[in-house]
Amino acid sequence: MTSILTRQRLGLTALCLLAMPVIATQVAPQSMLTQQQQSFFAQIAGHCGHAFAGKVVSGDSADSAFSGKSLIMHVRECSDTELKIPFHVGDDHSRTWVITKTSQGLRLKHDHRHQDGSEDAVTMYGGDTVDEGTTQKQSFPIDKDSIDNFIKNGLAQSVTNVWHMAITPTTFSYQLKRENRDFKVDFDLTQPVALPPKPWGHD
Repeated sequence: MTSILTRQRLGLTALCLLAMPVIATQVAPQSMLTQQQQSFFAQIAGHCGHAFAGKVVSGDSADSAFSGKSLIMHVRECSDTELKIPFHVGDDHSRTWVITKTSQGLRLKHDHRHQDGSEDAVTMYGGDTVDEGTTQKQSFPIDKDSIDNFIKNGLAQSVTNVWHMAITPTTFSYQLKRENRDFKVDFDLTQPVALPPKPWGHD
């Protein structure tokens, strides 16, 4: 009798389990950032809230707009996944570098605004890392959306752009390279400067 009751109870338990709804567990996609990319991102974030002066260390006639003007980078907005770094050129506050963690690595975009805050026709261009890089340097070859934007706006010479960012304890570097073009600005991280105005189009 006991054996029969035990089998009946087990059967009822199995039926109850079958009748229970199946609850799906969603697992957030994990970032594929390498240790080098994580460290690179963290080093920049370590300067959040500070601004630094820079100077052009390589360039050509196409970069005359930067001559004789103060160059200030401001690590202004920082989260676990995104950094916003306005790049001020004299009284021009139109440029903001946006570094974002993605599921594949790091992404660099250039947010360009007009003085009224509206977006420039050429904006949010950049690219994604294609290798692990190093803790001190990451490279961002141009992506397809940026190529399309440049062609649409008559900037076909820019469709092979590769952007590079580098950081050491003393220097942050921003560099744009393509055939016949090498523009680079170095910023002194040892001497914070007064904070610049807010970039155009950003609160």
